[in-house]
Amino acid sequence: MRIGILGGTFNPIHFGHLHIAEEVQKACGLDQVWFLPTCHPPHKQLAADVPFADRLAMVEAALRGYPQFVASDLEGRRGGTSYSVETLQQLRSEHPAEEFYFIMGLDSFAEISSWKNYPRLFELAHLVVTARPGFSGTLRQLLPVAIADRFCYDAQSENLTHRSGFAVISVPHTCRDISSTEIRQRLLTGEAVAELIPAAVHDYIKRHQLYLNGAAGRT
Repeated sequence: MRIGILGGTFNPIHFGHLHIAEEVQKACGLDQVWFLPTCHPPHKQLAADVPFADRLAMVEAALRGYPQFVASDLEGRRGGTSYSVETLQQLRSEHPAEEFYFIMGLDSFAEISSWKNYPRLFELAHLVVTARPGFSGTLRQLLPVAIADRFCYDAQSENLTHRSGFAVISVPHTCRDISSTEIRQRLLTGEAVAELIPAAVHDYIKRHQLYLNGAAGRT
């Protein structure tokens, strides 16, 4: 199967995440998209100190009615800092027959050289790079110079192919300008969020009284 991997803090998950998954699934012909909440993000502090179990439960609630989308607790089971290279290595080990498409935003791709063992990522899965509000540039322009000679460039599609055979694929029309930071701030001040998150997620947040401590943060 072709399986998309969409990671993130999902703090909380929102319609923007679901829209990205739907667009990438269509663009890449994926059979499923797996949502992987991070345990401890490596680059930023987790805002509002929401436990992994709650963020996973919100993902599970959001995905009801989407049979092609699957919530995974892999990074929670592994524990510690959630490095993408370790996640992909574990997925390849546990599911050797599957073809993985690792989904990231253009903003993350622009900073990929700061990721742990980033050259290895291109040897483990296809990378699907989605549009992000406020960020621009082609894959070729943003590719780290240190590894540029390992890729072939297709000028027509603007995609890259690594010498391992895995591709770096641009999916440019995936933007919905929604941020978890804005949602947390709205929840804190009692503003409406119905157009931003699924009703099941909002119900979970209210039942468990999440995002009421004033720590809106950035992640």
